[in-house]
Amino acid sequence: MRLDSHQHFWKYNPEKHSWITDDMKVIQENFLPEDLIPILKEHQIDGCVAVQADESFRETAYLLDLAEEHEQIKAVVGWADLASDELDKDLDQFASQKKLKGYREILQSKNVDYMLRKDFIRGIEKIGKRGYTYDILIFHNQLEATLQFVKKAPEQPFVIDHLAKPNIKLGIWRAWKKEIAPLAEREYIFCKVSGMVTEADWKKWTAKDLQIYLEVALELFGPKRLMFGSDWPVCKVAGEYEQVLEVIERFTDRLSKTEKDAIMGNTAAEFYGVAL
Repeated sequence: MRLDSHQHFWKYNPEKHSWITDDMKVIQENFLPEDLIPILKEHQIDGCVAVQADESFRETAYLLDLAEEHEQIKAVVGWADLASDELDKDLDQFASQKKLKGYREILQSKNVDYMLRKDFIRGIEKIGKRGYTYDILIFHNQLEATLQFVKKAPEQPFVIDHLAKPNIKLGIWRAWKKEIAPLAEREYIFCKVSGMVTEADWKKWTAKDLQIYLEVALELFGPKRLMFGSDWPVCKVAGEYEQVLEVIERFTDRLSKTEKDAIMGNTAAEFYGVAL
């Protein structure tokens, strides 16, 4: 299965999507399944994983409604306040939704102490017992705290979004490699090769700029724990879907068919419990 493990849908609202600043005007509009599905079909991609972009239960419900309407949306990563005392009740409201496969919070915007709080760890344990995955959205300077966090939940399936957002624009990779390596040593932690173009120079990036980060990810995680994600439509601030896909296609062309198939979809399908 060819699966895009990371993309978003939204009806643009300046207040709700205040993170989309004026230098990102190209994505200050609606992006819906009818915009993405033709692109997926053009590139023989069987489906996608819709990931939350707003921290609200309304967002989770919205994505699940879209998934119900469009069979190409194979899985949804929703939102919940994992540190909430009402978490069990909050999770119950979506318990019957089969396409809801995991949860994510915008950890990159939170103090690193948040992910080490007992109530947050308790929340991680609760979603794990219910069979949900967790997407870790962080910046590279949060990797040390993230290591301490994942040590507290060694049975929880995690995936690091966007390679933990290394500073590709400045070409800084050695410190990032040193800090992400201990996470990669843990077999319950996966990684998405996604979101790279938006961490590079939006106007001048080349495939060569991304090469070393892909090499490191492959070395540390291996193809069975890597998954392609477009990060569409956010990627559009730096490049079109086709450009992002081409970088990963070319990088994986040198691998065996089994390894390439893993990165291009099978790993994500297995991680999120999507039928192959």
